[in-house]
Amino acid sequence: MTKRLTENQKEEIVKSFKSGTATDILSKKYNCTSSTIIRNLKKYLGELKYRELYNISKSSKAKSKKHSNQVNNLETTFDNDDLENDSNNPKVLNENITATNIAPNDYFFEIAPINYEIDNLSRKELSSIPLSEFDFPRVVYMIVNKKIELEIKLLKDFPEWEFLPYDDLNRKTIEIFFDLNLAKKCCNKEQKVLKVPNTNVFRITAPFLLARGISRIVCAENLIAL
Repeated sequence: MTKRLTENQKEEIVKSFKSGTATDILSKKYNCTSSTIIRNLKKYLGELKYRELYNISKSSKAKSKKHSNQVNNLETTFDNDDLENDSNNPKVLNENITATNIAPNDYFFEIAPINYEIDNLSRKELSSIPLSEFDFPRVVYMIVNKKIELEIKLLKDFPEWEFLPYDDLNRKTIEIFFDLNLAKKCCNKEQKVLKVPNTNVFRITAPFLLARGISRIVCAENLIAL
């Protein structure tokens, strides 16, 4: 199961992200996936604020890389100028040629490209947890419309799972929440939050959900396979 972050860690992650720390660095620091970091950032910052900070960070990285390239190009120009000046001195030129230690052409050989297809199936199975093995909390929450009908989404609607194969991204899903306040934040005026006091209902109704084409349940940090 994916590691759960404490509330203090989540606050630290948000603060670090606002300061410009990249999500991949945060995932390594807190020993969790990038999707977990992104999901919690969106939860606490909101989609719009997250995108705004992400774009700022991306722009800063691009400027930093451009500056680094300019510095490298400038250093190369100086090196070439120095070499050109040294060429007027036969002794210095000979020393430069000797110092390069150019290897014979026989040292170079071509490596054939690897023709290997990655099996997406194993990645898919590692990404989801079977319903029978998932440990639900005592109470969860769902978002339904005003007619108490399930809000069904495709898996590709969740950015944190966009790394999955194309076939998986087109699976129908339902989303559950462990936290009431988070569920309310994700609920619009045309929807309402439904409390599910007995989580065994998901195992009981699994055949009916599958019959409707719903094969995954999305929750805080997991993808549950029916």
